[in-house]
Parts: sequence; structure tokens; C-alpha cells
Amino acid sequence: MSMLAIRTARAFDGVDWRTDGAVVFVDGKSVVGVESERAPIPAGTQLLDFADATVLPGLVNTHVHLCGDSANDALERLPEFSADHLQSVIDTALECQLASGVTTVRDLGDDHWAVVERRDRAATGTRVPHIVASGPPITSAHGHCWMMGGEAVGADQLRAAVRERAERGVDVVKVMASGGVMTPETDVAACQFTLDELRVVVDESHRHGLAVTAHAHALLAVEQAIDAGVDAIEHCSCVTASGFGMSDEIIRRLRDAHIVVCPTLGKSLDAVPSPRLLEMFARTGMSYEGRQEMFSRAHAAGVELVSGDDAGISLGKRHGVFPEAIIDLHQGGVPVPDALASATSVAARACGVGQRKGRLRAGFDADLLVVHGDASRDLAALRSVAAVV
Repeated sequence: MSMLAIRTARAFDGVDWRTDGAVVFVDGKSVVGVESERAPIPAGTQLLDFADATVLPGLVNTHVHLCGDSANDALERLPEFSADHLQSVIDTALECQLASGVTTVRDLGDDHWAVVERRDRAATGTRVPHIVASGPPITSAHGHCWMMGGEAVGADQLRAAVRERAERGVDVVKVMASGGVMTPETDVAACQFTLDELRVVVDESHRHGLAVTAHAHALLAVEQAIDAGVDAIEHCSCVTASGFGMSDEIIRRLRDAHIVVCPTLGKSLDAVPSPRLLEMFARTGMSYEGRQEMFSRAHAAGVELVSGDDAGISLGKRHGVFPEAIIDLHQGGVPVPDALASATSVAARACGVGQRKGRLRAGFDADLLVVHGDASRDLAALRSVAAVV
């Protein structure tokens, strides 16, 4: 295989910008160099030349549901899917993610181990995004996403659930600390476990060398997750029975505990939000813009944010809209480099693959995204994919 060179007007390496032109050299599956645009191109090298474009590491989507087919009732319909249909849904989701520039996905909503099995098949060389998988999320009896097969009641069952995930080789453990919007019989403003039960999940996971991320919309569940020592929190909406909001004290605690937060921003531009989401917004006074501002404030105070769009759960969260999560984070007030890092270097580190993904540097995997335009000035360029390597 000959060496590949990608020449663009500018490059983002996962942390910093090169705005005076760049050439990325790829040999096989690895980046072997990032040079100025004046670097000589060795004989026999295949050159892809993009005059007005930006190259950056392939995007890392930290919160997806590959089993979801992007319908508004996607998760509720999972029990109706045959094994073959479910694999077709997963394959379609992976194709859509890749086409949008995503080269690594972290799946946090597996249906009875289908994604874990797909991850292991993908490792044989299929051209799909790298999959980081949690298996079925651990939830309470008939709790949020119970239909995925992760129900556990009491300390013994919770320990057994973590052990099963470790034995099956998951990359991360997900636990549903609160109810969720897409499971209507659950309460987003309430906890699903006691603090002691959540600590059992965290302690057992850490004993097996696994990080824990907690789904937490409720303010009480966010506080509980912090107390239990989780590594990350998904959504982190801080919802109460009558409102929402992240206090300065919660922000301080998240920062001091080094808990990574995924706001799950990003939505389809042409779709109306699901009725259940609209109902939650109406009941709590929450707004999309309010969530953007809340997480921008948390970022400014030092909370580490990663981008994940919750793809697959509804029409408003279709697979393939991940660039919108990055754009929304910036529109809320997060600077462009930090918004991009939330989906490249920082996200890769949070997913446990930061030693080889999320950066544009020699020795890292050749997961690359080229977009038309100047992403250093306008993140809307992420919507215009020129090439994915």
C-alpha cells in the first residue's frame, strides 16, 4: 500500500490550530506525520489535495444508541425487532455516523448485547466507526430502558450485572441513575437507585477496571452520582419537580471530582422535538437555549465536557447529526477549539481511546475528517464533509 497525503488549507490537531496549510501523511492505518503545506510529497504517494478545507481528527460521538432506528418510539419498539432486523438497524446507524465524520462511537444503550457482538465483528476490518460499548444499561425494575435487558434489583443483582459486563468485555458501565424521557412510565425528576446501590455499581465496576457513566436528568440523581464517585454523567440536566438548573455548588463539585459531563446537545435541524421532550420542557421550564447556557457556564468554571448527541432515539436525534452537538455547544458560549476538542481529543480520552484516537499526530490512528471551508472561523463547516479516512 502506498503512502497517502492529505493537503488542506488548515488543520485542527485535537487541541491546537495550524492555519497556514498542512499535509497529513498516512501509512497504512497510522498517521506518520503532520507537516506544513510546503512539505515535499515523496514519489509514489497518493495525494488528496483540498484547496479550501480543514482537516481534523475523526469525530468521537460519546453517546449513541446504535439499536435505535431514529423513530420517536425507537427504544420502545426494540422488543419487536428480530435479530436480523436489529443488526440491519445497527449497520445503518454506523453508516450514517461515518458519513457525518464520526470515526468512533460510544454506544450507551445496547439491546441484549447486540452492539457488543457487532463491535467484536467490526474489529475484523469492516469499514465502520470504532465502537466503544457499554452493553445494556443497568436500570431498576421496569426503569428507564428496561426493555434492553439491564434490570437489576438490590446489591447482589447489581454486583452480578457489573460482573457480567466485565466478563463480556464491555468498555464502560452505564447506569440509569434517574428516569428518562423516552421511557414514559419513569420520572426524570426522580432517582432510580439509592446512594448505597449506586456505590455498589461504582465500586464493583472500578474493581474490574471499568469506568462508570450515569444517566442523570434529576438534580437528586446528579448529586447522588457525584456522591457515589462515578466517572461521568450523561445529560446532567439537574431537573426538579418544578424546574431545572445547575447551581454553582454543583458545578464546583463536578469540577473538583473530575467528572466528565456529556450534555447530549445536538438535534436534527428539520425535525420537531419528540412530544415527550416538549412535555418535559413545558413542565420544568427548561429550554434548549437554557441548557446550552448552563453547560457553557460549567465549561467556563472548569468542568470537562464531551460531545454526544444521543443519536437514534427519535426523529430529532437521528443518526448522522453529530456536528450539530459541537455547533450547539459553541453557540452556547464554548470557544471553537474547546467545542472541537469535546468531540476529538477530550472525547477520545473520556472513551478510553485517547492514546491512539482524537489527535492529529504521528503514531495515532489514521481516523481523519476533511470538511469544506474554514472550521476555525465557522463550525457550520462541519456540515460539509469532503472526505472521511
